[in-house]
Amino acid sequence: MEKPFVMINPVEYSNWNDAILQDLNCSIFHSSNWASVLSESYNYKPLYYILRKNDRINALIPFMEINTALTEKRGVSLPFTDYCDPLFADGVVFKELLGDMIEYGEKSKWKSLEFRTENPLSSIPVSFQFYGHSLDISRNEETIVSGFRDSTRRNIKKAEKEGVAVTIDRTFDSVREFYRLNCLTRKDHGLPCQPYIFFEKMYSHIIAKNLGVVILATINEINIAGAVFFNFGNRVIYKYGASDRNYLHLRANNLIMWKAIQWYCGQGYQRFNFGRTERENTGLLQFKRGWGAREYSINYYKYDFRQRAFVSDHVKVTGLHNRIFRMMPIPLLKIAGAILYRHAG
Repeated sequence: MEKPFVMINPVEYSNWNDAILQDLNCSIFHSSNWASVLSESYNYKPLYYILRKNDRINALIPFMEINTALTEKRGVSLPFTDYCDPLFADGVVFKELLGDMIEYGEKSKWKSLEFRTENPLSSIPVSFQFYGHSLDISRNEETIVSGFRDSTRRNIKKAEKEGVAVTIDRTFDSVREFYRLNCLTRKDHGLPCQPYIFFEKMYSHIIAKNLGVVILATINEINIAGAVFFNFGNRVIYKYGASDRNYLHLRANNLIMWKAIQWYCGQGYQRFNFGRTERENTGLLQFKRGWGAREYSINYYKYDFRQRAFVSDHVKVTGLHNRIFRMMPIPLLKIAGAILYRHAG
């Protein structure tokens, strides 16, 4: 007798995006486009758990299988993704499906199984938490701006007064320019650069498919800051930001964010997500809290197959590795990123 659940690759599933768009809680991270970016950039194996009933998808829990010598084989929902909530039809209970997923992981010899969600998973201990921020952009511009902190509005006006110009683009040139800025920012943070192939795949599967934009801020014909936004269904996600620290005083990042909110509001989108933020990152939290968005917890859950239990985890945000990477020239950081990122997931 065939089990009611199956593991599938959404890239090979006909009309996958149309099927999941029936659920208003879906995001770009549930799409086959994002699955293509991750699998082609890092050679991860898409294993999307779906529960079928009457030829309809009643439950969806996306996974990627990561299998490297450094971190062993594990299932993550999803790597390099702020969070990706399981999608359930009415009456479907997550805990009733959990046993099937654990059984699959045991047979596949996974080290761990990780969920990253906005909505809490009932009765399961949280391994680690971040903050998320979500802004309702279904309202008119005046109402949206009224919720901004005074300092946020001042910073937007300062950038405009200083002559910062903003462009919204979907070309590969804009992606390449964002990559340059991103490398500068990664060095400032003491982190290796993300692999260039990741940005190539992000362009071909998302930006070029009208599922995202690159916004660049320019002063005197010099690109000084940029951001990447994804859009899917009625949602927008601020995925990446980067800037040249020599121009931070111009407050270009504030102007970029405002232009993104303004543009997507005009396009009819309803929810603007500011992405994941570490609880220790007070500077970034202050920036995101200035936009009048709803703040919530992003919950990570990690099941350890050796302990046969959900366990606490620790994400090492800063340390000696940051000082070492900060001293490296960008060409070396690019090499380090190309080697290390696939293991991180």
